[in-house]
Amino acid sequence: MASVVVSTRPLPAPALGTADVPTVRRPAAWDALLVCVAVYTAAGVGRIHDLFPVLAPLKPALLATVASIGLLLLQQNGRRRIVLLRSRITTVLLGLVLWGALSVPFALTGGVAFHFWMDFARAVVMCVVLAASIRTTRDLERLSLVYFAVIVVYTAIILSRFQLGAGEEWRLGRLYFYDANDLATLIVTAMPIGLYFALAHRWVPLRILAVVGLLLLAVALIRSGSRGGFLAFLAVAAFIMVGFTTLSVRARISGLVVILAVLGATASDRYWTQMQTIIRPHEDYNLSDETGRVKIWERGIGYMLSRPAFGVGMGNFQTAEGTISPMARRSESGHGVRWGAAHNTFVQIGAELGIPGLLLFLGLILSVFATLRRVTRYARAGPQTQDLARLAQSLTAAVIGFVVGGFFLSLAYADMLYTLVALSLALAKVTRLQFVARQLVR
Repeated sequence: MASVVVSTRPLPAPALGTADVPTVRRPAAWDALLVCVAVYTAAGVGRIHDLFPVLAPLKPALLATVASIGLLLLQQNGRRRIVLLRSRITTVLLGLVLWGALSVPFALTGGVAFHFWMDFARAVVMCVVLAASIRTTRDLERLSLVYFAVIVVYTAIILSRFQLGAGEEWRLGRLYFYDANDLATLIVTAMPIGLYFALAHRWVPLRILAVVGLLLLAVALIRSGSRGGFLAFLAVAAFIMVGFTTLSVRARISGLVVILAVLGATASDRYWTQMQTIIRPHEDYNLSDETGRVKIWERGIGYMLSRPAFGVGMGNFQTAEGTISPMARRSESGHGVRWGAAHNTFVQIGAELGIPGLLLFLGLILSVFATLRRVTRYARAGPQTQDLARLAQSLTAAVIGFVVGGFFLSLAYADMLYTLVALSLALAKVTRLQFVARQLVR
């Protein structure tokens, strides 16, 4: 795969006419398409139908998907043309969908692979639809706020319904859809976006609500007891301190001090004991036990190398653990075999889609980082584009949180990732349109 080159030049723009970049005298209002993609985000990321079972029969994710696609196809003009999304990100996304489809006939269990591929194709289609639906910076802020808000709502309800106990119940356990580790990574991806609204937004009431949301997320992060989530938080915090150059140093320090104060005030001794195992590997079963993460990763790499072209098939990692792994021989002598997950997004995609699938996935992540960096460099050059630069750095921090948290989880097909990719893709589009508009004015 070709390497990703980061350029300081403005983002290239497709050929556009003046009709495609109309002068906007006032911000465009919410419309049906934006509402539909917001509902989809609330269902796919915020799991509203799991929180409120009365909504489950309505199938909000399916209805929002169908309605969003239909409305977008009816609006293929101006700022919502799909052609405006042409980029390295969309190329890699389509490559992943294609490779996933090609892998289905070679999967260990074809039915499972086809089911996962259908879900993945839906996630990619809605990634494109979400990005295409965004017309302006205001739309981008709206849907970024939806992403942050639905995670805050999910977290608040989890905190109200699941209480901690003594002994092994010192942390949150199996929740709605997400487990505690997944929830921690989800929270970390939302925090930089919440920080954007808390420190940089013009509307004071929204800033106050964002601060409250960040405090709730900080409490839930502690109660998750996730070491991967803690490392992801540290990575995001480091980026905010060093790389979040669109906010003043005082604002960055103030925001982090408040969050760290909440973490310190709510964390129990049991939590810090758990975190200390990160630097005390001899106390961690993940490094030595056959069902620990390191051994699982080794077996996952083995599946990829033994089936380098198409892997074991989407969603088939657990099947591989129970049928073709060295542990599967135990079943012949009456011993049980654990059909476990990969516990690493990159091992998961490599084992399930082979080496080409892993390269495409890495290309997707690197392309997102490169695109956001180009947007930041372009947007910082103009006094009227600072919001774009701040959004770019917020999304960069969110993706960093996903990458670090996802290193310990199986999240290759998670909606949280493809929503962040969609927002990044939309940000690049809005930036290009602003660049073209400025050129036309000149």
